[in-house]
Amino acid sequence: MAVLPMFPLGSVLFPSLVLPLRVFEPRYRALVHDCLTGDPEFGVVLIERGSEVGGGDVRTQVGTVARMLQCEELPDGRFTLLTVGTHRFRVNAWLPDDPYPLADVDLWPDPDDGDPTLAPAAEAAVSMLRRVLALATEAGVAAVPSTVELADDPALISHQAAALSPLGPFDQQRLLSEPTAGARLEALHAMLVDAEAVLSMRLAGGDDQS
Repeated sequence: MAVLPMFPLGSVLFPSLVLPLRVFEPRYRALVHDCLTGDPEFGVVLIERGSEVGGGDVRTQVGTVARMLQCEELPDGRFTLLTVGTHRFRVNAWLPDDPYPLADVDLWPDPDDGDPTLAPAAEAAVSMLRRVLALATEAGVAAVPSTVELADDPALISHQAAALSPLGPFDQQRLLSEPTAGARLEALHAMLVDAEAVLSMRLAGGDDQS
């Protein structure tokens, strides 16, 4: 168990993915200062209800450790950060937000990380991802190119494909919270099949309400 500074956001961070941040709230400026003088890591969790600004938010219980790669302090005291997700964690308990959110957490690695039998599921998920990304681009939906490169490791693929899919944050949070990489790949494939159907209908004019 460890106590981590926490940065609740309106988006989901996955292991191995890069997250740029602009930090302007005083409490999160304090968090960055403390990370710069100590451990350069903090936790990122999705806000279920509420706002990123001002507190009073309801937070998810599964998140990802973010490690600071670059940090620039601006003349007005704000920070720009470049971070990368490293490990998934589960929150055991939220501590008082003093001076910023804190939580007692356990790291939560995928128990099937390294399992070679995951390769076919990973290949199927990547194939479906590329189809969905190509359809999204054709439909004018913001998405990364379908040629995007992913890792070779199935467990990493399960995180990267989930992050790159044109899914909403709550679907992505569900994927992050799957107990294993295999379960994540299976759930992701099902979500992508649904997304493919919706995009295909959109391109065919099936969502035209006029």
